[in-house]
Amino acid sequence: MGRDLYLALDQGTSSSRALVFDARGGRLALARRALPTHHPQPGWAEQDPAAIWSTQLEAAREAIRTVGGAQRIRAIAIANQRETALLWHRRTLQPIAPAIVWHCRRTADAAAALADTHGEAFRQRTGLTPDAYFSAPKLARILDETPGARDLANRGDLAAGTVDSWLIAKLTNGAAHATDRTNASRTLLYNLQTESWDTQLAQWTNVPPDILPTVLPSCARFGLTAAEHLGQPLPILGVAGDQQAALFGQNCRAPGDAKATYGTGAFILSRAHNSQTPPHGLLLTAAADTADARAIEGGVFTTGALIDWLTAELGLAANPAELSTLAASVPDSAGVAILPALAGLGAPHWQPHARGLIAGLSTAATRAHIARAALEAIAFRVREIVEAFPHPIPNLRVDGGLANSDTLLQIQADALQQPVLRPHNLETTALGAARLAIQTDLDNPPPPETNHTRIEPRHNLQAAFQRWRTLRSAAAAYTDFEDFEAARA
Repeated sequence: MGRDLYLALDQGTSSSRALVFDARGGRLALARRALPTHHPQPGWAEQDPAAIWSTQLEAAREAIRTVGGAQRIRAIAIANQRETALLWHRRTLQPIAPAIVWHCRRTADAAAALADTHGEAFRQRTGLTPDAYFSAPKLARILDETPGARDLANRGDLAAGTVDSWLIAKLTNGAAHATDRTNASRTLLYNLQTESWDTQLAQWTNVPPDILPTVLPSCARFGLTAAEHLGQPLPILGVAGDQQAALFGQNCRAPGDAKATYGTGAFILSRAHNSQTPPHGLLLTAAADTADARAIEGGVFTTGALIDWLTAELGLAANPAELSTLAASVPDSAGVAILPALAGLGAPHWQPHARGLIAGLSTAATRAHIARAALEAIAFRVREIVEAFPHPIPNLRVDGGLANSDTLLQIQADALQQPVLRPHNLETTALGAARLAIQTDLDNPPPPETNHTRIEPRHNLQAAFQRWRTLRSAAAAYTDFEDFEAARA
């Protein structure tokens, strides 16, 4: 056995995973470690940077053992939860505070102030709408609330980044402080026109540019891992944010090709013409395969997180698979409708203070109807985003953990009134990352697999969608608990 395999680190919101692929994209190993998210206040979400690192390292070591050791690995790739932000000491690699997770809403007011004062400038330069979702307000918040942090930053003692930069720093023992352009484009600090950090944006967000990582293409040499971590030094040859990695893994290369990934949130990306601007409510972001590729994106912040809440917190079912079976046991939701706004509403509405709602309850409503309403809510939010795209999407490619649910995908096809395509290999995020490393490593990489199952529409859910859309409009009147208490007083 030679050195012929590629290790993909898939660091997500709820777990750290490691997968090993051959050069044709065949999967040989998968290891997973759960990663907890802490919620110190309603709407807040944070993670321990040490846990991000340790769970990812454990998963990587297990996957490498499964295929016979590091001597079989040619290179590493990284896909990561994107906007999650953290800071650490450059020399010791010790984090200075918990990582603020992408769906945390604690910086909503700061982001709203940026939108009010410089919103159009941010949109023109970054393709993004200022929101708590993105990294810059999170970095500023950590700097402001951690004693002495700004002094350390001014002395050059701190490094900042998204999760990919953190893993690269840890894997290389601090030798590399780098990110790729897809992750950089999610910070509110990266100018898509100049393909560089923007000092004016850094000034507006109060983030010192000197703490930011070097930006490289997604296919590049990011550094060499220290031998102590994975058994021998290994080159890191591909990095991308998880959604862009999935877009690449789904082989979406032509303008208009689109995919939806159903994970903790759901994210719909479509390849864009490089000169294309996004319509109102959607975002422009970097894509991974070439140095100037772009995509239009819309995100639903709560999809898998809604299912986890219904199962773990409310006990509606034992697990997501059982909830899907429960939903399939009834033909409709019996008038029950759910707004999945547990972390605000993302595209195309951008209402950070919106809160989740369940409506249409009656004595006829059962657990099964609520379960079905949850899957309909996910599908309807995705439909809103698909309809907002400036071009038709005739075949939506789907992936992510929730894409295992035949019931959800049938509801999605019915909601869209068009087919959805599920690849035979649902590990498209890790596969996309691995293929970035393969593309960097090999002169003529093998073509990707493109086999899909096609789910055709069977029913028309237009009436249910209109009822649900009425509920979504109510989110503007019912926001967070503080607003509710103030109105009651």
